[in-house]
Amino acid sequence: MKTPVLLCVLLFSQSWAFEFVIDGEWESETRSVLTSEEEEDFEAIQGNDITVKSYKVESRITSRFAHTTVKSSVVNSGANAQSIGFNVQIPKRAFINNFTMNVNGITFVGSVKEKTVARNLYAQARARGKAAGIVRTNSQAMETFRTEVHVPPGSKVEFELHYQEMMQRKLGVYQHTLHLQPGRLVPLLQVDVYIFEPKGIKFVTASNTLGEHLSELTKITHTKEKAHIVFKPTLQQQRKCENCTESSVDGEFTVNYDVERESNAGELQVSDGHFVQFFAPSDLSPLSKNIVFVIDVSGSMWGLKMKQTVEAMKAILDDLSMDDYFSIIDFNHNVRCWNEDLVQASSIQANEAKKYIQSIKPNGGTNINEALLRAVQMLVRASNQGLTDPRSVSMIILVSDGDPTVGEIKLNTIQKNVKRVMREEFSLYSLGIGFDVDFDFLERIAMDNRGIAQRINANHDAAEQLKTFYSQVSSPLLRTISIHFPENAVNNVTQNRFDKFFHGSELIVAGKLQPSDFTTLQSITTASAANMDLNIQTEADIHGLDSVLSTHQHSFTGFARQMWAYITVNQLLAERSLASTANKKRRITQRIMALAVEHQFVTPFTAMLVEGHDQGRAERLIADSPRDSRHGCCSATVPLSGPQTVKQLLYSKPPWIQPTNAPTQEASGKLESTAITIVENDPHFIIHLPKSNMDICFNIDSKPGHILNLISDPGTGVTINGQLVGSKKMKNNKIDTYFGTISIYSKTHGVQAVVGTNRIDLMEGRNNHSFSWGATAELVLNRMRVTIVKEAHVTVTVDGKISVMVLLHRVWKKHPIQVDFLGIYMSNANKYSTQVHGLIGQFAKEPEVKLYGVHEGADPKKKEATMEVKGNKLAVTRGWQKDYRRDKKRGSDVYCWFIHNSGKGFIDGSYTSYILPQLDSFLTSI
Repeated sequence: MKTPVLLCVLLFSQSWAFEFVIDGEWESETRSVLTSEEEEDFEAIQGNDITVKSYKVESRITSRFAHTTVKSSVVNSGANAQSIGFNVQIPKRAFINNFTMNVNGITFVGSVKEKTVARNLYAQARARGKAAGIVRTNSQAMETFRTEVHVPPGSKVEFELHYQEMMQRKLGVYQHTLHLQPGRLVPLLQVDVYIFEPKGIKFVTASNTLGEHLSELTKITHTKEKAHIVFKPTLQQQRKCENCTESSVDGEFTVNYDVERESNAGELQVSDGHFVQFFAPSDLSPLSKNIVFVIDVSGSMWGLKMKQTVEAMKAILDDLSMDDYFSIIDFNHNVRCWNEDLVQASSIQANEAKKYIQSIKPNGGTNINEALLRAVQMLVRASNQGLTDPRSVSMIILVSDGDPTVGEIKLNTIQKNVKRVMREEFSLYSLGIGFDVDFDFLERIAMDNRGIAQRINANHDAAEQLKTFYSQVSSPLLRTISIHFPENAVNNVTQNRFDKFFHGSELIVAGKLQPSDFTTLQSITTASAANMDLNIQTEADIHGLDSVLSTHQHSFTGFARQMWAYITVNQLLAERSLASTANKKRRITQRIMALAVEHQFVTPFTAMLVEGHDQGRAERLIADSPRDSRHGCCSATVPLSGPQTVKQLLYSKPPWIQPTNAPTQEASGKLESTAITIVENDPHFIIHLPKSNMDICFNIDSKPGHILNLISDPGTGVTINGQLVGSKKMKNNKIDTYFGTISIYSKTHGVQAVVGTNRIDLMEGRNNHSFSWGATAELVLNRMRVTIVKEAHVTVTVDGKISVMVLLHRVWKKHPIQVDFLGIYMSNANKYSTQVHGLIGQFAKEPEVKLYGVHEGADPKKKEATMEVKGNKLAVTRGWQKDYRRDKKRGSDVYCWFIHNSGKGFIDGSYTSYILPQLDSFLTSI
């Protein structure tokens, strides 16, 4: 359990000789357990006959990293010397990194040192009879920083505390909470929260628990990248009633926000010689789950705890999908299974499970060891029997309120037993209800098995707390995620391999840049989704963000450096808690202390030395954090090591996509050949006939919304269709049409890729995954391989035999006529069956073409001729169309013979025969 830091200062008006000490758990290694009744009322400013001049809180959040400053100015207005307290509640996952105090002109400035320094000064202070103390609290999410200074009458004291923390994304939201409890009316009470997110802020809201009359006082200014939240109640607005002298400002002030995400590749930021990679994909189908709920039903769970657990479990069981498998184990001194094997989460089974849970009567002792071992055996058996999907996620969720009392009761032995039988693909999540439970043990055993632990307050809100926790792990989207960087570009990378990613959360990797001449940094993310493997590339400019930050007044310019240190220290703290030997613990402790001193973090192994000078005499104050201070931000399941060597994701175009250096005009009367089939612009078809070494062109003049079939091959089960979009308005009394969506569907494998101008959707059955054009990625979905090249093109290959490239054309968003559209490029080497047809597919079997009577046309640049094809004589015109493979802006000219009237006579039947009802439809007949 974390204890608050307490700082006691004794200032005597005559001598001014003092130390003050913020003390942690130095003298005793015993665990202190408190009940909620032991908590004392909290006030930010404590003292009698004092005047609080101001109380200000400012948070600067830059790229999910928050630096918060709490300031207060206080005067001892009484006639006697007295103690003035300055207390701040800060999140448990935050690190204090500075504290200053000015007492009647003497300024004390903090700096973090190794705790051995603090031990010596603490001992000296005790030897002189100076006061020091410890105050404990059982808050679930907060710890308390307490300062007490004894000052003469008329003294003016200014306090200033700084702390830093990384925002954690839960259920799609970053939440920043500030506790405002000044304890009295304050002439100047102000809260400012500044947010800067380089990729943009999706939304920002603010709320508080300070009362209805204060809920409307918050002002939010929000632009694309920045937000400023201000809360500044007047003295009158702070009163509980019109004539009251008590303040109603007593509660939480919370800011919620999320950021814009261009793609599922995440966001890579580089600043101050460090980098941070954020990864939070969303448009992916969830993985199926295999869950064993292990519920403590010992006698201590009787009453409200069990009632709340049952209520939560009923809601959780209703949330399970038909793709999930589950069972329930309840335990006291005995262990019972609702079902010996995992069962499918049908509504019938869920209802039966709810009846079982409602019938439980808590009694007896607590046999955690056997219950967890039975749960692991259940998952192993299901896996061995092939009951579970190889891509599914298997987890155990333990709910308990006490220490083991039956069977194996040694905590270290239980931890080793569970670790020994758990498979790498299983995870354990621990929920500790109340404060009688050894939460330290629950946290260790969860971290040791790729999970996390959370404390649940044993009150009437416990059911909601349980449900909220479950919702955070109920929708796994990815497993076996790795985020890598070029080996010669970075070092000191934080954990970059993750067991799972859950919807609404975020994975963060940070590190240092190595000195180099590189101007960009790339990352490669690999992961497995429900039915797909991902390989995604992200890129960032090395110098661009620093230039941007320097222009923003309220941004935190050192965020990347401090975030890297914050993540690293937290991972080391977690790793230390799992270290098996004293030597390993010692080595990790040394690394923690070195980092904490360098980055000025008060940790369980460092202390803040606060020093001031008065008439040449140095005054010293010590601030430290409690020993058992794990913040729970980061996993220790993977040792902190350098990045693994990873093959760079450099997309290599297939040979047919590489354009040759074709001349832009005809040479020696010989026709230039594209060697591929192209559909571009509005839409112009260029059909390459290799035997004739000839390119034939035709347009299709159809209507917006029509779906045209390009390839329909029942033999291979592949159909490729395109849907038309229209220009914004008429040009020359005509609406131009372009392909806005291309669908490649393999009926044989049940997979479909739908490429649009805004996103790329991959579908298989009920699974639907979406990606933007914002990042380079390689995706494998069954027998379909999809390669996205950022803002350029998508290549889709089915079964290694049929390949199509879709080229993205962006136009100016405010263009009065044109719209974004797609070009299609297909290889003549595609292996279709003999049944293939479609506007393009029919030419897989090349028709015989005769061209004669070439003569000058009405346009001297365009010759005319007669073409015999498919029994038809067609008047054709020599012209050219565009190939944009090499130059997307201007294109290269491709000379071809143009067929008029939407290809009539060259294609089988009329173009209207190729209009289909759906993107995955096949042609029926022509």
